[in-house]
Amino acid sequence: MAEETKEPGAGQEEAQVEPEQPLAQRAQAEAGPWPPPRRGGLPSHIVWAIASAIVLVVFAPGLFAAGFFTNELVGDDGGSAAIVAQPTATQPTAGQPQATPPPAAVAASADDDPYWGPVDAPVTVIEFSDFQCPFCSRFWEQTLPQIKQTYEGKVKFVYRDFPLARMHEYAQKAAEASECADDQGKYWEYHDLLFQNFTNLTQQLGAQGLDGVLSTFKGYASQLGLDTAAFNDCLDSGKYASEVEKDYNDGVAAGVTGTPSFFINGVNVSGAQPLASFKTIIDAALQKAEGG
Repeated sequence: MAEETKEPGAGQEEAQVEPEQPLAQRAQAEAGPWPPPRRGGLPSHIVWAIASAIVLVVFAPGLFAAGFFTNELVGDDGGSAAIVAQPTATQPTAGQPQATPPPAAVAASADDDPYWGPVDAPVTVIEFSDFQCPFCSRFWEQTLPQIKQTYEGKVKFVYRDFPLARMHEYAQKAAEASECADDQGKYWEYHDLLFQNFTNLTQQLGAQGLDGVLSTFKGYASQLGLDTAAFNDCLDSGKYASEVEKDYNDGVAAGVTGTPSFFINGVNVSGAQPLASFKTIIDAALQKAEGG
């Protein structure tokens, strides 16, 4: 609770308090002037000269000994009698940028989830994503088409589900619906349709409740020309609920904590990054695969 400040009420006269003299001024007044006037004795400059001479006499031998042993350790003749790290070609000196070690690869599984690209491509990109995630939608819209165009025939791209159910209440069912579409060979078309309608999914559908959302998902199946009876039965029965849960658990095991998250031959990239962030890692993986 914020501290309450009391102000004078109506009709009250605020008490006037005479300001108190500062403590330092009171102490000085009580102690008298400082420094006190000198009452004879040696002048101050002579006292300081004597004190300085005493210090030199006491500490000079120690300083000499310290200098002697220091010279012995580092070697004044240009050599070194102790083990001292010397800069080498592989050891950058101060001020030089140090090479950043490559990120460690993670054993992220592609499982048997939908993918595009050659099955034996030298580079595999695994995405863990959520159909109700705004950053996943941004990646789908901006970066994914660039990856497709730049690395056609060289990359296998796998999509795995990672619904953040506590934040996105319809992401689980959206993932199940995409798997039902995959039964009829229309996974990527349905995947794209979900992201195309991302704004509708997160805003308008929220007011309709689960029944309204499921009705919309079934409408997407009809729009794509799927067997709606088979699709509806698949979605209503929760046929792929455990499959989506397995994707999620595999993501957690690989260290995924948010969406979208990617593994490029095991190297993790987090967030809706631009093409350049993916290109650096993909190009290095391709070069390594080619024996470079």
